Amino acid sequence: MSFPLLTATAVLPTIGAIATAAVPAARRTAAKWLALLVSIATLALAIVVLVRFDPDGARYQLTESHAWIADFGVRYELGVDGIGVALLALTALLIPFIILAGWHDADPLETGSRRWRPTQGFFALILAVEAMVIISFEATDVFLFYIFFEAMLIPMYFLIGGFGDRAHAGTDENAAAQRSYAAVKFLLYNLVGGLIMLAAVIGLYVVAGNFSLQEIAEARANGTLDMATNTERWLFLGFFFAFAVKAPLWPLHTWLPNAMGEATAPVAVLITAVVDKVGTFAMLRFCLQLFPEASKWATPAILVLAVISIIYGALLAVGQRDIKRLVAYASISHFGFIIMGIFAMTSQGQSGATLYMVNHGISTAALMLVAGFLISRRGSRLIADYGGVQKVAPVLAGTFLIGGLATLSLPGLAPFVSEFLVLVGTFARYPAIGIIATFGIVLAALYTLVLYQRTMTGPVKPEVSAMPDLRVRELVVVAPLVVLLIFLGVYPKPVTDIVNPAVKSTMSDVHKKDPKPEVEAAK
Repeated sequence: MSFPLLTATAVLPTIGAIATAAVPAARRTAAKWLALLVSIATLALAIVVLVRFDPDGARYQLTESHAWIADFGVRYELGVDGIGVALLALTALLIPFIILAGWHDADPLETGSRRWRPTQGFFALILAVEAMVIISFEATDVFLFYIFFEAMLIPMYFLIGGFGDRAHAGTDENAAAQRSYAAVKFLLYNLVGGLIMLAAVIGLYVVAGNFSLQEIAEARANGTLDMATNTERWLFLGFFFAFAVKAPLWPLHTWLPNAMGEATAPVAVLITAVVDKVGTFAMLRFCLQLFPEASKWATPAILVLAVISIIYGALLAVGQRDIKRLVAYASISHFGFIIMGIFAMTSQGQSGATLYMVNHGISTAALMLVAGFLISRRGSRLIADYGGVQKVAPVLAGTFLIGGLATLSLPGLAPFVSEFLVLVGTFARYPAIGIIATFGIVLAALYTLVLYQRTMTGPVKPEVSAMPDLRVRELVVVAPLVVLLIFLGVYPKPVTDIVNPAVKSTMSDVHKKDPKPEVEAAK
């Protein structure tokens, strides 16, 4: 195929971001529609990639390779495996919903409008993030990946700091300072991780002589590139640290509640459902493939950190008074499950972790976007300011309930299958870790059901008595996500068929086989 399809999926939103930013301020509605149409066109390209991808074919497909910085062995190399193509499709799917949900989030305010950047800038930044995330899922050159892994921090910084949650606007004098603090904290944490990764990237070049993921992995597999044990471990730690910050993994997680709490609901979804997935994806693609022995060496410590994330995130979610921070801590717990599945070193665990990335993106988008619609009506993020919403806005309450039930991994909804696979895969090799992690499920039920009970049931508070139900635009955002949660909960095969061959290759990279069952199946 001569057409550079993978490049097109990243170039289209890039051009769209530039064109959207260039729209005159007086034509802000045109900027919104332009951004939406570009995101839909990008989704169409992603669907073409998905259709053309053959799960039973070569590991990396639709590949592109061009000389870039020849003196340093840097090439413009792209390719997608089953894991990358699934996350590319997730990203392209969520961006149109994020844009629709944030349709009025950057509109000028009658008071305090100086705190808000032009409307077109908000949507241009979202498209810029989409382009950088997509190329991160496609890059098979380590240096190329690193550039966009870091570059996406800049538009995210402005989205958090410049377009914060309007629940504070006009009522909280410290709102601007809180947004600025959250944006700077996000940037500094991720920059520190990126700088440590840069040192590891340079070290990898010194050892391997190039940045090609496929060439280095092949040389490692056939024995022509032999890294010293300590060298491999230090390089692994440099990469893993950056990915653990992005993921986020305890104790490197503290930027996430601030960022999600102060960002608008659509930007909060962009953070946790899209951008953070780059961290867990990179653990599978780079850590395990480039440093297989170091990955196995670090596995016990990483599993302990993952299970701490699961329990710690869930416990803090239980005690939250802020709706958005509750969802943020729930996401920390969920990312613990994903990382646990990756490093369980079983095919069930890694398939479940990849499926979890997709399902978590959909379920978190559904819950957080509905929460954003709720918050925009009441003007408060505090759980205590709500009550009896289901009596005045039953559709809003119903979709909020479905998003919450998906968050606690109710059977029949998409996250259940992925969480079950992660726990089965972990228990097969590390039963103690698997048993402890199951307590996270109990805590998830607690924080989700308590949240629903306190906001949606009980007497109708006067402040919500006139609350309107979901409007047409909001239903267009939420309904497809609900349908996907149910469909993938009942029939996850379309996703597992795509990711399983890639997982099998990853298991081969680390020279691991699934443990044999203790009881043989009856013949």
